This record gives sequence, structure tokens and C-alpha cells, in this order.
Amino acid sequence: MRAIRGATQLAADDAAEMSEATVELLEQMLTRNGLRSDDLISVIFTATPDLVCGFPAAAARDIGFGDVPLLCASEIAVAGAPEHIIRVMMYAETELSRDQVQHVYLRGAEVLRQDLAQ
Repeated sequence: MRAIRGATQLAADDAAEMSEATVELLEQMLTRNGLRSDDLISVIFTATPDLVCGFPAAAARDIGFGDVPLLCASEIAVAGAPEHIIRVMMYAETELSRDQVQHVYLRGAEVLRQDLAQ
């Protein structure tokens, strides 16, 4: 089992953009790590406090994650931290070693973990 990190940044608190960006991020996390939704154990989403338009998990259910345990939470509000960020911690069954896991940061979220972004 491995944990795979990911994040994306929205331009605004917009439900359509949240859905699009979440789907893009999840699909990239699966593709880059050679996974399918059947390999997932669970997925935790956090959103910065300025994102109140919807739940990232709703977009995940729309692309076939309906039987995967999903959880949304609010990211802590840290002064000066980037806004409009959705973070993901995906737990999956995989044969990948820790150093083979590809963490995915999109749409400006690369600044969060430049050491992990690929």
C-alpha cells in the first residue's frame, strides 16, 4: 500500500472549475502511477477555507469512485498560504516502491512541494 499526494489550484471558488480540476488531478494521479479505481483503498481531500462552492469528492464519484471511501476536510488557514487549493491523499494498493510513486501537482500547486512535483 502507498499514499500518493496531489494538489491543484483553482482560479476562483467555482463549482464547475472545482469539478474539472479535481477530475483532472485524480485522472493524472491514476495514470502516472498505473492505477485503476479498483486499486484505491481511500481518498482524503482537503480544500483551503476560501473554497466553499462544493465537495471535491462529488467529482470523484462522477468518474467512478462511488465505491471508494472518500472524505473531505478543510485545510488549516495559514497566513500567506496559496489560496484556492485542493489537496489529495490517495491510498492505493500497488507494487510501486516509495521512490517510484509519482505525486501530482497541477495548475500552480507545484509551489506547494517543488521537491515532489513531477
